[in-house]
Amino acid sequence: MKIEGAVALVTGANRGIGAAIVEALLASGASCVYAGGRTSKAQARDRVTPIPLDVTDEAQVEAAAERCGDVQILVNNAGVLTGQPLLRATNPRAAEQEMRVNYFGTLAMCRAFAPILARNGGGAIVNILSTTAQVNVPIIGSYAASKAAAYSLTQGVRGELGAQGTLVVGVIPGFVDTAMVAHVPVPNKLAPSAVAESVALALRCGTEDVYPGDAIEVAHGLQRDPKALERRFASFSLPT
Repeated sequence: MKIEGAVALVTGANRGIGAAIVEALLASGASCVYAGGRTSKAQARDRVTPIPLDVTDEAQVEAAAERCGDVQILVNNAGVLTGQPLLRATNPRAAEQEMRVNYFGTLAMCRAFAPILARNGGGAIVNILSTTAQVNVPIIGSYAASKAAAYSLTQGVRGELGAQGTLVVGVIPGFVDTAMVAHVPVPNKLAPSAVAESVALALRCGTEDVYPGDAIEVAHGLQRDPKALERRFASFSLPT
């Protein structure tokens, strides 16, 4: 997928991984990046057009598709992490909220933009996932479950869109050093820029599954001894 001269849309673009992806796409020569966000923090600048976009709001998703009919690269980055386990959640609606954003929001964007990508030559969809999609971390169990759903969604969308020539990329990092995971006690968090660079490289090379940084160790661990990896992830605990 050629990024130079392409038009992209990034959800959750106001901060963290999303903001870094916007910069990486610009550095790779994208002609325009629509920066989607629930708030209007982003400022319009050369080659960047902020748009209001809550991926759980059907009307805003439809409006984005109507406005951004020239999109060739869709990056589904918007996400939420409530920091809740599955059974002992202090917020009983946390799991629902995470599924609405991380799974149903991603699905809504894919449905809205798949025909646009087809009209524009196939293009690409990039879904920002997580290693917790493959190995649950119980202290954030409902987030992990929502990312597992998004991981399966990515595989299914890839199969459905293969015939129209759309590249579907699943980016599967470990924990990234963003405000969203500031209180998750895991070491060696990855810089958002490293994730963004992996997105640009995957698009250029046509890579479908991407494990930025040390995340590849999780993939190898799943092949070697998945139960040992599951026990290690289960040992993480929230600070008291």
